[in-house]
Amino acid sequence: MLLKKKYAVIFVLASTVTIGVAALPAANSEYKNLKVLPKNISSKDLSKIMIDDFEDGLGVSCAFCHAAGKDSLQLDFASDVKPEKLIARRMMAMTMGINKRYFGLKHPLLVDSVLAINCITCHNGQPRPGEVETK
Repeated sequence: MLLKKKYAVIFVLASTVTIGVAALPAANSEYKNLKVLPKNISSKDLSKIMIDDFEDGLGVSCAFCHAAGKDSLQLDFASDVKPEKLIARRMMAMTMGINKRYFGLKHPLLVDSVLAINCITCHNGQPRPGEVETK
């Protein structure tokens, strides 16, 4: 029963991110306010990073890092209002550095390597590393 609930939550979160990413600008336009990720990143690569790394690794939705927009119906992805977004940038830079230095990965955010360090390595599906999930 608990396993079914976990799969249901993962499905809902993945669907939410997929819909949110679909609302983002097309791949041929530049995203606003990218500081760590490449400015010309494709929608597919951005979605993979946000879903596979952040959502799965931290067990959070987009609203954890991204502020609500003016109409509150959509998120303001370019906004730097939430400190979690700034922390996420530092964490991305840290993992990229570890993967380059210790594993020799040229593009550490866009690889599917078993050896690569990513969010889930330390977070284990929790917003803060070392937290124990309570039920």
